[in-house]
Amino acid sequence: MSVSYRQPGVVLTDRHFTVPLDHEDPTGETIELYAREVVASDKADREDLPWLVYLQGGPGFGANRFVGRQAWLGRALDEYRVLLLDQRGTGHSTPLTRQTLPLRGGPAEQADHLTHFRADSIVRDCETIRSAVTGGAPWTVLGQSFGGFCTVNYLSTAPEGLCAAVLTGGLPSLDAHADDVYRAAYPRIERKVTAHYDRYPQDVDRARRIAEYVMQHEPVLPNGYRLTVEAFQSLGIMLGGSEGSHRLHFLLEHAFVRTPQGHELSDAFQEEVQNSLSYAGHPLYALVHEATYGQDSRPTAWSAERVRAEFPQFDAAKTLAGDSPLLFTGESIHPWMFDCDPALRPLRDTAELLAARTDWQPLYDPARLAANEVPVAAAVYHDDMYVDATHSLQTARSIRGLRTWVTDEFEHDGVRAGGPRVLDRLLALTRDEA
Repeated sequence: MSVSYRQPGVVLTDRHFTVPLDHEDPTGETIELYAREVVASDKADREDLPWLVYLQGGPGFGANRFVGRQAWLGRALDEYRVLLLDQRGTGHSTPLTRQTLPLRGGPAEQADHLTHFRADSIVRDCETIRSAVTGGAPWTVLGQSFGGFCTVNYLSTAPEGLCAAVLTGGLPSLDAHADDVYRAAYPRIERKVTAHYDRYPQDVDRARRIAEYVMQHEPVLPNGYRLTVEAFQSLGIMLGGSEGSHRLHFLLEHAFVRTPQGHELSDAFQEEVQNSLSYAGHPLYALVHEATYGQDSRPTAWSAERVRAEFPQFDAAKTLAGDSPLLFTGESIHPWMFDCDPALRPLRDTAELLAARTDWQPLYDPARLAANEVPVAAAVYHDDMYVDATHSLQTARSIRGLRTWVTDEFEHDGVRAGGPRVLDRLLALTRDEA
Protein backbone atom coordinates (compact mmCIF):
# COMPACT_ATOMS: atom_id res chain seq x y z
CA MET A 1 0.00 0.00 0.00
CA SER A 2 1.40 3.39 -1.05
CA VAL A 3 1.55 6.20 1.49
CA SER A 4 1.95 9.86 0.45
CA TYR A 5 3.06 12.79 2.56
CA ARG A 6 4.56 16.25 2.13
CA GLN A 7 7.78 18.12 2.68
CA PRO A 8 8.48 21.73 1.65
CA GLY A 9 7.76 21.96 -2.06
CA VAL A 10 7.41 18.22 -2.70
CA VAL A 11 5.01 15.31 -2.38
CA LEU A 12 6.57 11.98 -1.39
CA THR A 13 5.11 8.52 -1.87
CA ASP A 14 6.49 5.32 -0.39
CA ARG A 15 6.52 2.57 -3.04
CA HIS A 16 7.03 -1.14 -2.36
CA PHE A 17 7.76 -3.89 -4.91
CA THR A 18 8.39 -7.63 -4.90
CA VAL A 19 11.14 -8.96 -7.18
CA PRO A 20 12.91 -12.30 -7.62
CA LEU A 21 16.04 -12.81 -5.57
CA ASP A 22 17.54 -14.53 -8.61
CA HIS A 23 16.20 -13.15 -11.87
CA GLU A 24 17.27 -16.37 -13.59
CA ASP A 25 14.69 -18.11 -11.39
CA PRO A 26 11.66 -15.79 -11.62
CA THR A 27 9.33 -18.20 -9.83
CA GLY A 28 11.70 -18.77 -6.92
CA GLU A 29 12.41 -16.82 -3.75
CA THR A 30 11.50 -13.14 -3.72
CA ILE A 31 12.76 -10.05 -1.90
CA GLU A 32 11.20 -6.66 -1.24
CA LEU A 33 12.30 -3.37 -2.77
CA TYR A 34 11.52 0.08 -1.43
CA ALA A 35 11.61 3.35 -3.35
CA ARG A 36 10.52 6.89 -2.57
CA GLU A 37 8.66 8.70 -5.33
CA VAL A 38 9.17 12.47 -5.32
CA VAL A 39 7.24 15.07 -7.32
CA ALA A 40 7.07 18.85 -7.09
CA SER A 41 4.00 19.99 -5.17
CA ASP A 42 2.71 22.09 -8.06
CA LYS A 43 3.04 19.11 -10.45
CA ALA A 44 1.69 16.38 -8.19
CA ASP A 45 -1.53 15.96 -10.20
CA ARG A 46 0.18 15.75 -13.58
CA GLU A 47 0.12 12.25 -15.04
CA ASP A 48 2.25 13.13 -18.08
CA LEU A 49 5.53 13.80 -16.27
CA PRO A 50 8.45 11.63 -17.43
CA TRP A 51 10.29 9.55 -14.85
CA LEU A 52 13.88 9.74 -13.62
CA VAL A 53 15.22 6.88 -11.49
CA TYR A 54 18.22 7.62 -9.28
CA LEU A 55 20.83 4.93 -8.69
CA GLN A 56 22.83 5.73 -5.57
CA GLY A 57 26.59 5.41 -5.23
CA GLY A 58 28.13 2.76 -3.05
CA PRO A 59 27.59 -0.12 -3.38
CA GLY A 60 25.56 -0.80 -0.27
CA PHE A 61 23.89 2.53 0.44
CA GLY A 62 20.21 3.32 0.39
CA ALA A 63 19.13 6.29 -1.71
CA ASN A 64 19.67 9.78 -0.34
CA ARG A 65 17.09 10.95 2.18
CA PHE A 66 16.52 14.45 0.86
CA VAL A 67 14.49 17.11 2.62
CA GLY A 68 12.54 19.16 0.11
CA ARG A 69 14.38 20.04 -3.09
CA GLN A 70 17.99 19.65 -1.98
CA ALA A 71 21.04 19.33 -4.24
CA TRP A 72 20.31 17.99 -7.75
CA LEU A 73 16.78 16.93 -6.86
CA GLY A 74 15.34 20.42 -7.28
CA ARG A 75 16.55 20.54 -10.89
CA ALA A 76 15.18 17.08 -11.61
CA LEU A 77 11.76 18.00 -10.21
CA ASP A 78 11.46 20.84 -12.70
CA GLU A 79 10.48 18.24 -15.29
CA TYR A 80 10.45 14.72 -13.81
CA ARG A 81 8.86 12.50 -11.25
CA VAL A 82 11.83 11.02 -9.45
CA LEU A 83 12.18 7.52 -8.03
CA LEU A 84 14.80 7.25 -5.30
CA LEU A 85 15.46 3.51 -5.23
CA ASP A 86 16.93 1.73 -2.23
CA GLN A 87 18.95 -0.85 -4.14
CA ARG A 88 18.45 -4.44 -3.01
CA GLY A 89 20.04 -5.15 0.34
CA THR A 90 20.07 -1.48 1.41
CA GLY A 91 17.81 0.93 3.24
CA HIS A 92 14.31 -0.57 3.42
CA SER A 93 14.97 -3.07 0.58
CA THR A 94 15.41 -6.35 2.49
CA PRO A 95 18.57 -5.00 4.18
CA LEU A 96 21.61 -7.22 4.62
CA THR A 97 23.53 -6.84 7.89
CA ARG A 98 25.22 -8.92 10.57
CA GLN A 99 21.75 -9.25 12.10
CA THR A 100 19.89 -10.40 8.97
CA LEU A 101 22.46 -12.39 6.98
CA PRO A 102 22.46 -15.33 9.45
CA LEU A 103 18.88 -15.98 8.28
CA ARG A 104 20.53 -17.34 5.11
CA GLY A 105 22.60 -19.91 7.02
CA GLY A 106 26.36 -20.05 7.53
CA PRO A 107 29.14 -18.15 5.74
CA ALA A 108 28.96 -20.28 2.57
CA GLU A 109 25.23 -19.71 2.18
CA GLN A 110 25.65 -16.02 2.96
CA ALA A 111 28.39 -15.64 0.33
CA ASP A 112 26.25 -17.39 -2.29
CA HIS A 113 23.36 -15.09 -1.40
CA LEU A 114 25.50 -11.98 -1.81
CA THR A 115 26.34 -12.83 -5.41
CA HIS A 116 22.81 -11.64 -6.22
CA PHE A 117 23.51 -8.10 -5.03
CA ARG A 118 25.69 -6.70 -7.81
CA ALA A 119 24.95 -4.23 -10.60
CA ASP A 120 23.38 -6.80 -12.91
CA SER A 121 20.70 -7.75 -10.36
CA ILE A 122 20.01 -4.09 -9.54
CA VAL A 123 19.40 -3.32 -13.20
CA ARG A 124 17.06 -6.28 -13.59
CA ASP A 125 15.19 -5.01 -10.52
CA CYS A 126 14.76 -1.69 -12.30
CA GLU A 127 13.38 -3.39 -15.38
CA THR A 128 11.06 -5.54 -13.28
CA ILE A 129 9.47 -2.55 -11.54
CA ARG A 130 9.55 -0.11 -14.48
CA SER A 131 6.22 -1.20 -15.93
CA ALA A 132 4.52 -0.69 -12.56
CA VAL A 133 6.06 2.76 -12.21
CA THR A 134 5.90 4.21 -15.72
CA GLY A 135 3.28 2.03 -17.37
CA GLY A 136 6.00 0.57 -19.55
CA ALA A 137 7.50 3.81 -20.83
CA PRO A 138 11.29 4.09 -20.76
CA TRP A 139 12.78 6.37 -18.13
CA THR A 140 15.88 8.46 -17.59
CA VAL A 141 18.48 7.11 -15.18
CA LEU A 142 20.86 9.18 -13.10
CA GLY A 143 23.75 7.05 -11.85
CA GLN A 144 26.13 8.45 -9.25
CA SER A 145 29.44 6.60 -8.71
CA PHE A 146 28.51 2.90 -8.35
CA GLY A 147 25.11 3.93 -9.69
CA GLY A 148 26.99 4.85 -12.86
CA PHE A 149 28.49 1.35 -12.96
CA CYS A 150 24.90 0.07 -12.79
CA THR A 151 23.94 2.44 -15.61
CA VAL A 152 26.65 1.06 -17.90
CA ASN A 153 25.29 -2.40 -17.15
CA TYR A 154 21.82 -1.06 -18.01
CA LEU A 155 23.11 0.19 -21.37
CA SER A 156 24.70 -3.23 -21.92
CA THR A 157 21.69 -5.37 -21.06
CA ALA A 158 18.43 -3.43 -21.28
CA PRO A 159 18.86 -0.17 -23.23
CA GLU A 160 15.24 -0.40 -24.36
CA GLY A 161 14.29 0.64 -20.83
CA LEU A 162 16.10 3.97 -21.12
CA CYS A 163 15.24 7.20 -22.89
CA ALA A 164 18.43 8.86 -21.59
CA ALA A 165 21.26 8.14 -19.15
CA VAL A 166 23.27 10.55 -17.04
CA LEU A 167 26.35 9.46 -15.08
CA THR A 168 28.29 11.40 -12.47
CA GLY A 169 31.68 10.08 -11.39
CA GLY A 170 30.58 6.62 -12.44
CA LEU A 171 32.15 5.39 -15.67
CA PRO A 172 33.84 2.06 -14.81
CA SER A 173 36.55 0.30 -16.71
CA LEU A 174 34.91 -2.34 -18.89
CA ASP A 175 37.59 -4.96 -18.32
CA ALA A 176 39.95 -3.92 -15.50
CA HIS A 177 40.53 -6.37 -12.66
CA ALA A 178 40.36 -5.00 -9.12
CA ASP A 179 44.17 -5.03 -9.03
CA ASP A 180 44.25 -2.60 -11.97
CA VAL A 181 41.74 -0.36 -10.21
CA TYR A 182 43.83 -0.11 -7.03
CA ARG A 183 47.16 0.27 -8.82
CA ALA A 184 45.67 3.36 -10.39
CA ALA A 185 44.07 4.47 -7.12
CA TYR A 186 46.98 4.62 -4.70
CA PRO A 187 48.91 7.33 -6.62
CA ARG A 188 45.72 9.43 -6.79
CA ILE A 189 45.22 8.98 -3.06
CA GLU A 190 48.79 10.12 -2.41
CA ARG A 191 48.16 13.26 -4.48
CA LYS A 192 45.03 14.02 -2.44
CA VAL A 193 46.92 13.61 0.84
CA THR A 194 49.75 15.83 -0.39
CA ALA A 195 47.23 18.49 -1.39
CA HIS A 196 45.62 18.25 2.04
CA TYR A 197 48.94 18.80 3.79
CA ASP A 198 49.69 21.72 1.46
CA ARG A 199 46.41 23.29 2.57
CA TYR A 200 46.80 22.41 6.25
CA PRO A 201 50.53 21.98 6.96
CA GLN A 202 49.85 21.78 10.70
CA ASP A 203 48.11 18.46 10.06
CA VAL A 204 51.41 16.77 9.18
CA ASP A 205 52.47 16.82 12.83
CA ARG A 206 48.95 16.16 14.11
CA ALA A 207 48.47 13.06 11.98
CA ARG A 208 51.88 11.71 13.03
CA ARG A 209 51.15 12.28 16.74
CA ILE A 210 47.80 10.54 16.50
CA ALA A 211 49.28 7.62 14.55
CA GLU A 212 52.05 7.19 17.10
CA TYR A 213 49.54 7.19 19.96
CA VAL A 214 47.28 4.70 18.19
CA MET A 215 50.18 2.41 17.35
CA GLN A 216 51.28 2.38 20.99
CA HIS A 217 47.85 2.03 22.61
CA GLU A 218 45.45 0.54 19.97
CA PRO A 219 42.47 2.10 21.75
CA VAL A 220 39.01 0.59 21.65
CA LEU A 221 36.42 3.21 20.75
CA PRO A 222 33.15 3.50 22.70
CA ASN A 223 31.24 1.38 20.16
CA GLY A 224 33.81 -1.44 20.38
CA TYR A 225 35.76 -0.47 17.25
CA ARG A 226 39.45 -1.39 17.59
CA LEU A 227 41.34 1.64 16.34
CA THR A 228 44.55 0.53 14.63
CA VAL A 229 46.90 2.79 12.74
CA GLU A 230 45.63 1.34 9.44
CA ALA A 231 42.08 2.17 10.48
CA PHE A 232 43.17 5.71 11.37
CA GLN A 233 44.77 6.05 7.93
CA SER A 234 41.51 4.99 6.28
CA LEU A 235 39.93 8.28 7.40
CA GLY A 236 41.50 9.56 4.19
CA ILE A 237 38.35 8.41 2.43
CA MET A 238 37.05 11.86 3.36
CA LEU A 239 39.50 13.46 0.92
CA GLY A 240 37.44 12.34 -2.07
CA GLY A 241 34.61 14.77 -1.28
CA SER A 242 34.28 18.49 -1.83
CA GLU A 243 34.48 19.33 1.88
CA GLY A 244 36.55 16.32 2.87
CA SER A 245 39.90 18.02 3.40
CA HIS A 246 38.29 20.56 5.71
CA ARG A 247 36.37 17.89 7.61
CA LEU A 248 39.53 15.86 8.13
CA HIS A 249 41.37 18.96 9.38
CA PHE A 250 38.68 19.81 11.91
CA LEU A 251 38.68 16.22 13.11
CA LEU A 252 42.44 16.13 13.64
CA GLU A 253 42.65 19.45 15.44
CA HIS A 254 40.74 18.24 18.51
CA ALA A 255 42.24 14.75 18.76
CA PHE A 256 43.92 15.12 22.15
CA VAL A 257 42.81 16.28 25.56
CA ARG A 258 44.93 16.67 28.70
CA THR A 259 43.83 14.39 31.55
CA PRO A 260 45.30 13.39 34.94
CA GLN A 261 46.93 10.47 33.09
CA GLY A 262 48.49 12.68 30.43
CA HIS A 263 47.36 13.38 26.87
CA GLU A 264 44.66 11.02 25.62
CA LEU A 265 42.34 10.87 22.63
CA SER A 266 39.40 13.11 23.38
CA ASP A 267 35.88 11.73 23.66
CA ALA A 268 34.79 14.07 20.87
CA PHE A 269 37.50 12.74 18.55
CA GLN A 270 36.69 9.13 19.36
CA GLU A 271 32.97 9.70 18.78
CA GLU A 272 33.53 11.24 15.38
CA VAL A 273 36.09 8.63 14.34
CA GLN A 274 33.85 5.71 15.24
CA ASN A 275 30.98 7.26 13.28
CA SER A 276 33.27 7.75 10.28
CA LEU A 277 34.80 4.27 10.34
CA SER A 278 31.89 2.05 11.34
CA TYR A 279 30.07 0.07 8.64
CA ALA A 280 27.06 -0.56 10.89
CA GLY A 281 24.84 1.51 8.62
CA HIS A 282 26.15 0.06 5.33
CA PRO A 283 27.84 -3.34 5.84
CA LEU A 284 26.97 -4.41 2.30
CA TYR A 285 29.50 -1.87 1.05
CA ALA A 286 32.31 -3.65 2.86
CA LEU A 287 31.14 -7.09 1.72
CA VAL A 288 30.66 -6.51 -2.01
CA HIS A 289 32.82 -3.49 -2.78
CA GLU A 290 35.60 -5.46 -4.48
CA ALA A 291 33.06 -7.84 -6.00
CA THR A 292 31.84 -4.95 -8.14
CA TYR A 293 35.03 -5.45 -10.16
CA GLY A 294 34.71 -9.24 -10.52
CA GLN A 295 33.99 -10.24 -14.13
CA ASP A 296 35.87 -13.46 -14.81
CA SER A 297 37.54 -16.42 -13.13
CA ARG A 298 40.08 -14.31 -11.25
CA PRO A 299 39.29 -13.84 -7.56
CA THR A 300 39.46 -10.34 -6.14
CA ALA A 301 41.37 -11.85 -3.20
CA TRP A 302 41.52 -8.68 -1.06
CA SER A 303 42.94 -6.71 -3.94
CA ALA A 304 43.26 -3.36 -2.15
CA GLU A 305 45.27 -4.98 0.64
CA ARG A 306 47.58 -6.87 -1.72
CA VAL A 307 48.18 -3.91 -4.01
CA ARG A 308 48.85 -1.59 -1.08
CA ALA A 309 52.00 -3.61 -0.39
CA GLU A 310 53.32 -2.36 -3.75
CA PHE A 311 53.25 1.20 -2.37
CA PRO A 312 55.47 1.12 0.74
CA GLN A 313 54.98 4.84 1.34
CA PHE A 314 51.58 3.91 2.83
CA ASP A 315 53.22 1.66 5.47
CA ALA A 316 52.69 3.64 8.69
CA ALA A 317 55.33 1.73 10.65
CA LYS A 318 58.02 2.67 8.11
CA THR A 319 56.77 6.24 7.93
CA LEU A 320 56.81 6.73 11.68
CA ALA A 321 60.33 5.30 11.86
CA GLY A 322 61.46 8.06 9.49
CA ASP A 323 60.44 11.64 8.89
CA SER A 324 58.00 11.37 5.97
CA PRO A 325 54.41 12.57 6.40
CA LEU A 326 51.89 9.88 7.24
CA LEU A 327 49.78 8.99 4.22
CA PHE A 328 46.07 8.44 4.62
CA THR A 329 44.31 5.90 2.40
CA GLY A 330 41.06 6.16 0.47
CA GLU A 331 38.15 4.12 -0.79
CA SER A 332 39.31 0.57 -0.19
CA ILE A 333 38.23 -2.45 1.83
CA HIS A 334 40.73 -4.55 3.80
CA PRO A 335 40.45 -7.81 5.75
CA TRP A 336 41.48 -6.13 9.02
CA MET A 337 38.29 -4.06 8.87
CA PHE A 338 36.38 -7.26 9.67
CA ASP A 339 38.44 -7.57 12.84
CA CYS A 340 38.22 -3.93 13.91
CA ASP A 341 34.55 -3.18 13.29
CA PRO A 342 32.00 -4.91 15.54
CA ALA A 343 29.42 -4.51 12.78
CA LEU A 344 31.60 -6.59 10.44
CA ARG A 345 33.25 -9.14 12.75
CA PRO A 346 30.50 -11.77 12.45
CA LEU A 347 30.81 -11.52 8.64
CA ARG A 348 34.56 -12.12 8.35
CA ASP A 349 34.27 -15.70 7.05
CA THR A 350 31.60 -14.64 4.57
CA ALA A 351 33.87 -11.89 3.25
CA GLU A 352 36.75 -14.35 2.87
CA LEU A 353 34.59 -16.65 0.76
CA LEU A 354 33.48 -13.78 -1.49
CA ALA A 355 37.08 -12.67 -1.96
CA ALA A 356 37.99 -16.20 -3.08
CA ARG A 357 35.19 -16.65 -5.65
CA THR A 358 36.20 -17.48 -9.21
CA ASP A 359 32.84 -17.59 -10.99
CA TRP A 360 32.05 -13.92 -11.56
CA GLN A 361 30.04 -13.13 -14.68
CA PRO A 362 30.79 -10.20 -17.04
CA LEU A 363 28.89 -7.02 -16.23
CA TYR A 364 29.35 -5.08 -19.47
CA ASP A 365 28.84 -5.86 -23.17
CA PRO A 366 31.38 -3.92 -25.28
CA ALA A 367 29.67 -4.83 -28.56
CA ARG A 368 26.30 -3.57 -27.41
CA LEU A 369 27.84 -0.42 -25.95
CA ALA A 370 29.60 0.24 -29.26
CA ALA A 371 26.19 0.17 -30.95
CA ASN A 372 24.46 2.27 -28.28
CA GLU A 373 21.56 4.50 -29.35
CA VAL A 374 20.54 5.88 -25.93
CA PRO A 375 21.52 9.53 -25.36
CA VAL A 376 24.22 9.41 -22.66
CA ALA A 377 26.24 12.08 -20.89
CA ALA A 378 28.83 11.63 -18.16
CA ALA A 379 30.63 13.96 -15.78
CA VAL A 380 34.23 12.83 -15.36
CA TYR A 381 36.00 14.54 -12.49
CA HIS A 382 39.56 15.27 -13.50
CA ASP A 383 41.31 13.84 -10.43
CA ASP A 384 38.49 11.86 -8.84
CA MET A 385 39.94 9.96 -5.87
CA TYR A 386 37.37 7.18 -6.10
CA VAL A 387 37.03 6.49 -9.85
CA ASP A 388 40.03 6.70 -12.18
CA ALA A 389 39.55 9.36 -14.85
CA THR A 390 41.76 7.51 -17.35
CA HIS A 391 39.65 4.36 -17.01
CA SER A 392 36.49 6.46 -17.30
CA LEU A 393 37.60 8.18 -20.50
CA GLN A 394 38.59 4.86 -22.07
CA THR A 395 35.08 3.61 -21.39
CA ALA A 396 33.53 6.83 -22.66
CA ARG A 397 35.21 6.24 -26.01
CA SER A 398 33.72 2.74 -26.07
CA ILE A 399 30.08 3.83 -25.71
CA ARG A 400 28.65 5.11 -28.95
CA GLY A 401 27.32 8.65 -28.73
CA LEU A 402 28.36 9.26 -25.11
CA ARG A 403 29.25 12.87 -24.40
CA THR A 404 31.65 13.67 -21.58
CA TRP A 405 32.07 16.72 -19.42
CA VAL A 406 35.55 16.59 -17.92
CA THR A 407 35.95 19.05 -15.07
CA ASP A 408 38.20 19.78 -12.09
CA GLU A 409 35.63 22.12 -10.55
CA PHE A 410 34.17 19.29 -8.47
CA GLU A 411 35.26 16.28 -6.49
CA HIS A 412 33.50 12.91 -6.59
CA ASP A 413 30.37 14.33 -4.94
CA GLY A 414 29.88 17.03 -7.57
CA VAL A 415 26.25 16.11 -8.26
CA ARG A 416 25.48 16.91 -4.61
CA ALA A 417 27.90 19.76 -3.99
CA GLY A 418 27.15 21.43 -7.33
CA GLY A 419 23.45 21.78 -6.66
CA PRO A 420 21.44 21.91 -9.89
CA ARG A 421 24.37 22.81 -12.15
CA VAL A 422 25.82 19.36 -12.76
CA LEU A 423 22.53 17.69 -13.63
CA ASP A 424 21.45 20.67 -15.74
CA ARG A 425 24.66 20.51 -17.79
CA LEU A 426 24.44 16.76 -18.35
CA LEU A 427 20.78 16.78 -19.35
CA ALA A 428 21.61 19.50 -21.86
CA LEU A 429 24.36 17.30 -23.29
CA THR A 430 21.96 14.39 -23.80
CA ARG A 431 19.70 16.76 -25.75
CA ASP A 432 22.45 18.35 -27.84
CA GLU A 433 21.71 21.67 -26.14
CA ALA A 434 25.27 22.18 -24.90
